[in-house]
Amino acid sequence: MTAPRIRTEPLSLDELVRAVSRPEAGAVATFYGVVRNMNEGRSVTLLEYEAYGTMAEAELGRILEEMEREMPEVRVAATHRIGALSVGDAAVACAASAPHRGEAFKACRELIDRIKARLPIWKREHGPDGPYWVGWEDARCSPDHGEHEHRGHEHHGHGHGH
Repeated sequence: MTAPRIRTEPLSLDELVRAVSRPEAGAVATFYGVVRNMNEGRSVTLLEYEAYGTMAEAELGRILEEMEREMPEVRVAATHRIGALSVGDAAVACAASAPHRGEAFKACRELIDRIKARLPIWKREHGPDGPYWVGWEDARCSPDHGEHEHRGHEHHGHGHGH
């Protein structure tokens, strides 16, 4: 039984490198996404990742399978951590192997991009102003009102009808 790819335990790049290493691969590229102390000008002290576990696990499996189908000389592996993470903790780890470095770098970049775009995982940042969901859009807002804060959420005179 392989370890779950979506998990609460700390991530290991070594585990992923072992998973993609093979004699015909002369290159292994990795990506390690860690919690940083700032995001969009706001201080971050803690991140919480939440996921639909089985759905996220299945989607990550689909991403890995489709990439290996699309790039037959490449092998890929990835894990994503959920739960409460401190600054410096790894949230996501990716590895890609290929015969040459160009393909390995390209595959690793494509892997993290697909994970970011498709995995049903949500991030809540904690800082001095309290917790807030990252990338959250209030469904009460219409797209024609442009960029604005969602905290407190008052749109006086905008006719939202809430």
